[in-house]
Amino acid sequence: MTAGVIVLDKPAGVTSAHAVDLVKQRLGAERAGHGGTLDPLATGVLPICLEEATKLAPYLLADDKAYEAELVLGVETDTLDRTGQVIATHDASAVTRAAMEAVLGAHVGPQQQVPPMYSAIKQGGVRLHERARAGIEVERAPRAIRIDRLELLAWTPPRAIIAITCGKGTYVRSLVADLGRALGCGAHLAELRRTRSGVFGIDQACALDDLGRATLIGMIAATRLPIVAMPAGLERKIHDGVQTIAGELAGLPPDGERFQLVAAGDRLVAIARIERGKILYDRVFANVLSRAARSS
Repeated sequence: MTAGVIVLDKPAGVTSAHAVDLVKQRLGAERAGHGGTLDPLATGVLPICLEEATKLAPYLLADDKAYEAELVLGVETDTLDRTGQVIATHDASAVTRAAMEAVLGAHVGPQQQVPPMYSAIKQGGVRLHERARAGIEVERAPRAIRIDRLELLAWTPPRAIIAITCGKGTYVRSLVADLGRALGCGAHLAELRRTRSGVFGIDQACALDDLGRATLIGMIAATRLPIVAMPAGLERKIHDGVQTIAGELAGLPPDGERFQLVAAGDRLVAIARIERGKILYDRVFANVLSRAARSS
């Protein structure tokens, strides 16, 4: 199967890992991986990397995301979403639309977020969700996140629907819980739909039952990394593991910034960066050289 990325509209009740397995089986792919986990209750954009494009997954994980989330005021759960046990209820009848919009505005920008106990983060070699299911709560260090947009889309108290645009590592469940605390009544996440992940939007997504009509997105188009054209002679060096210098390429981004090395015919050869004048390769893709070049 040709390498590339398809955009799955993940259904609710399916883990991201299971969704990848289903896509792999139905498309007959040898390798597959996702570019950003969605919780089982969530739906929407889940990029699935196929074959050699699985090497791109770490770069997709770092991309910004957009969501539409439904929250319920006045009810807190142990998982911070509707799948958990109710641990507290509060009267939310005094919360107004204006108060909600003010709290949303106050939560836009760079900030610190404490990750939820029900998460895959490891602490002391054990995932937090494993400790949580054992009834153990541990202190979690806050992490730097960035919220670019919070907009109230619907207000039908005690429920509200909000649009979110955020940077990597943001837990929407934790954000909803923080909003509830700021309003003085608590809240939990009821529904979540991812509408964008990096360059991939919900308009590109297909259902599991409609994979035959999925558009395969080429590897170069799958990331926002800058593109640098490379001379033909450099391919052989990359293939042979020969160290190259920045002077062999034109149009390079600043040191440390990753970029795509692209050969004639729009073939992605490597993901690289420049450090101290040397080209360092993070990922080199198979079939770097054409058969003719390999046999010469």
